[in-house]
Amino acid sequence: QVQLVESGGGSVQAGGSLRLSCAASGYTYSDCFMAWFRQAPGKEREGVAGIDSDGAIRYADSVKGRFTISRDNDAKNTVYLQMNSLKPEDTAMYYCAVAYRQVPIAFRWRLRSADFGYWGQGTQVPVSS
Repeated sequence: QVQLVESGGGSVQAGGSLRLSCAASGYTYSDCFMAWFRQAPGKEREGVAGIDSDGAIRYADSVKGRFTISRDNDAKNTVYLQMNSLKPEDTAMYYCAVAYRQVPIAFRWRLRSADFGYWGQGTQVPVSS
């Protein structure tokens, strides 16, 4: 069983920055694909960014140029999300997730929540204008 623990959320003003962290423990597979999702009140959960074990990355269009996902090279099951130039529309609960191992690698890049079987408890990010 994989356990994910996020940290780093909190209130921030528009234009500010936050860095989220996610540590995975328990059973993780060698080509573990990790991602960040977010869910705003009344909206569906959406993929924000994903990163594979080799460091390849994909971002949602809404965060390109503002958010950066990275992975700890010494502890490859730790992933970060640096969020800059935050906007009120970035307000959401942010979740770290690990894809099901059986999901084909090409499909993981779709960042669909149904392809991810392990989730953290979430960390709230309210952005005020």
